[in-house]
Amino acid sequence: MRPTLFLLLPLLLAGCMGTELVRPPAPVAEQWTGVTPASPPENESRPASLIAWRDFFTDPRLQQLITIALENNRDLRVAAARLEAARAEHGISRTDRLPAIEGNLTQSNQGWPAELATSGKPFTYRRADFSLGVASFELDLWNRLGSLSDSAKYAYLATESAQRTVRLSLISEIASTYYTQLELVERLEMSRRNLEMREKAYALNLLAFEQGFASSVETQTALGLVEAARGEIIQLRRTQANASNKMDYLLGKKAENLPEGRALAAQNIDGGLFPGLPAEVLLQRPDVAAAEQRLRSAHASVNAARAAFLPKILLTAGLGLASRSLASLFASGGNAWNFQPSMSMPLFDWGKTQGGVDLAEARKNIAVAEYEKTLQESFREVADLLAAREALMEQRRIADTQASINEQRLGSFRARQQEGVMSLLNVFDAEREWLSSRQNAIQIQRQQLENAALLYKALGGGEALPAETGNALALGSPPQSVVGHASLGTQLQ
Repeated sequence: MRPTLFLLLPLLLAGCMGTELVRPPAPVAEQWTGVTPASPPENESRPASLIAWRDFFTDPRLQQLITIALENNRDLRVAAARLEAARAEHGISRTDRLPAIEGNLTQSNQGWPAELATSGKPFTYRRADFSLGVASFELDLWNRLGSLSDSAKYAYLATESAQRTVRLSLISEIASTYYTQLELVERLEMSRRNLEMREKAYALNLLAFEQGFASSVETQTALGLVEAARGEIIQLRRTQANASNKMDYLLGKKAENLPEGRALAAQNIDGGLFPGLPAEVLLQRPDVAAAEQRLRSAHASVNAARAAFLPKILLTAGLGLASRSLASLFASGGNAWNFQPSMSMPLFDWGKTQGGVDLAEARKNIAVAEYEKTLQESFREVADLLAAREALMEQRRIADTQASINEQRLGSFRARQQEGVMSLLNVFDAEREWLSSRQNAIQIQRQQLENAALLYKALGGGEALPAETGNALALGSPPQSVVGHASLGTQLQ
């Protein structure tokens, strides 16, 4: 019987020891769906994660706005505070694996009545103690404390990645809002020109009506177009105010003394962003990195819960002095010491220890599902933006063609009007059509810029080697980096 127990003991211990984490297979396609495959140009082969935001967003006014936001945005401050809290928690968990030395200095006095004293006289007992020692230091033979420390470390790294996600989202949102402001400036100017043309057309219609050359229906129609143009300007001004308020909110303060910016047409469209393969791109995203670190943390908690089944060995030791009074404590030579090892393990706890394992396993399953969901959402986001980029390029080509045709038509109508073979009303109609086509082209151009800003974020722009990871490396980087893998389904060491 005894040899059998010795043979089963290693198997029992092995079942309770920690295991390695295998990254779940990525539930995404190997290629982007709905996107025409292409090869990156030689001068545009860098992934977005290696393109700094200043190199991508080159407008000096936009750069200043982003800088202000990174210094003052409240969401970013909250993320930074959470990072500091996670760093502190990790630091606390690391100290649990180290012996804590305590110092104690005590003075005790006890008095006994005569009937309790062997001498028949009242007795006073005095004692002074001074000691330095280690109290309840756990020998981490089964890596229980190590697993708890790993769990806290990965939770910290997940928080660090989450902070980078907030930072990247803020940069993208500032750029999108800025492009909206540029669009509204140009559309508002064209709407004013449109109102001016419609007012002139209404004046001509009213004059023709008074002279009997136009009906009241035509005149009322012209007046309705004037009011519609005024309503459009009011709507654009309201949208402009909303965009300005949103920008102030994102910045965290009112921006002042900003440099001159570039017009909408002079903005960079996509900076040569090339998506690459999903397996390469998704691992560059900080939100995917955060989900993976949370999974690592949950797996380490499972290992710690399993180790709770194994014996816990505690050491308590001390060395000090003892005397009858504090005055003679350090001169008495009364050395005292103690050494108290102990071992405990759960034998019957009504399933409490197993419940801890079950709880940790359930939380790990949640982390697995959230990791896979993050991968799927990331894939869909990038695929949607890539498909939109292709569609917007074609829409932009059509819109520019329409605007060019309407501009040529307007020039022809003006020449014919000057020759006296066409009425001024026809010229006004042609100019309104040209302004409408130009506004459509401006809207599509803004959509292209916004798509580029969102794609920069979706591809993990500028976040492959962030400065913030320096502190994380000092704490001990994860056993295997998530950046640069060729597969999303490899083993995590």
